[in-house]
Amino acid sequence: MAREHLALIGCGLMGGSFALAAKRAGLVQRVSGFSRSPQSAERALELGIVDRVAPSALACVQGADLVLIAVPVSATQATLEALLPGLERHALVMDVGSTKQDVAQAAQAALGDRAGQFMPAHPICGKEVAGIEHADAGLYQGQQIILTPLPCHAPADIEQASAIWSALGCRVRQMPADQHDRALAAVSHFPHMMAFALMRSLMAQPEGEQFLAVAGPGFRDTTRIAGGDPDLWADVLLANAHEVIAQSRGLHEQLLELESMLQRKDRPAVRDFIARASARRAVWCLGGPGAGCNEETSA
Repeated sequence: MAREHLALIGCGLMGGSFALAAKRAGLVQRVSGFSRSPQSAERALELGIVDRVAPSALACVQGADLVLIAVPVSATQATLEALLPGLERHALVMDVGSTKQDVAQAAQAALGDRAGQFMPAHPICGKEVAGIEHADAGLYQGQQIILTPLPCHAPADIEQASAIWSALGCRVRQMPADQHDRALAAVSHFPHMMAFALMRSLMAQPEGEQFLAVAGPGFRDTTRIAGGDPDLWADVLLANAHEVIAQSRGLHEQLLELESMLQRKDRPAVRDFIARASARRAVWCLGGPGAGCNEETSA
C-alpha cells in the first residue's frame, strides 16, 4: 500500500490536506506539486506540504506511483491529457471531485485503454475556507470517501484505492457514479444552491441590509455554506445541473404545500409538516439510517 512518490496536481485545501495526511500516515516518502497558480505551489513548498515544485503536470507525475488531481471538475480531462505521457504504468491516479459521472467520462476520454489506472473518488469533507494555507493533515480523519469505480476496474483496483483512503482515517463507501451524483445533489449540491439563493433573496430586498443586521445564529447556520468558493461551486452546479434542478423542483413542491397550509391557517397541518422533518433529522443525527450529522462543508 505504501507509495514512494506522490504527485499532487492542484495545490489547494483538498490536495494539500491529502499530501499532509499521506505523509503523516507513512504512505509516501516525497511529494511533487504542480498548480495552475505558481504562487500556490510555491506556498505549498514553503509550508513543507510538497518537497518539490514541478513546472508542469507532465513533469510532476514523472516517477510518481500515486497521483492525486485536485482541480475543478471541468479541468479533469485536460489535466489527465496533459499528464498522460509522463504517467507511470503502475501509478494509481485519483481525484477529489464533487461530481463523478462527468469525471468518469473525462477519464475514459483522456486515458483510453489506461483508464483503469484512474479511480474516481469524492471525500465528503472540507472547510469554509479554501487555499493551501488551510491544508490540514486531519481533514480526512473520520470522514466518508465515496469511490465510484469504472467498468474496467477489478476488485483489486478498488481494494488498492480503499486501502489508501482507509489509512488516512476515512470511512470508504462505493457506489455507481450516477447514484453518487443523485445523492450528492440532494444532500450537498442543492443545499449549497439554496443557501446562495437565500442570500441573494435577502440582498435583493430594499431592506436587506437592515434585516441582515438583526440576523442571529439560526440565519448564520442556515447560510453557512453560502460562503463556498464561487469557482468551485459554479463548476459543481453546472456539472450536476440535471440532478440539482430535480431537487429544486422537489423543494418547490414542498414549499407550495406549506404555503397552502399557511394560507388556510391550518395549524395542525403546519405542525405535522414541521414535526415530521424535525423527527427525521433527529434520528439521522442520533445515528439512525443514513446517520451523519457532522459539520461537513465541502461539495
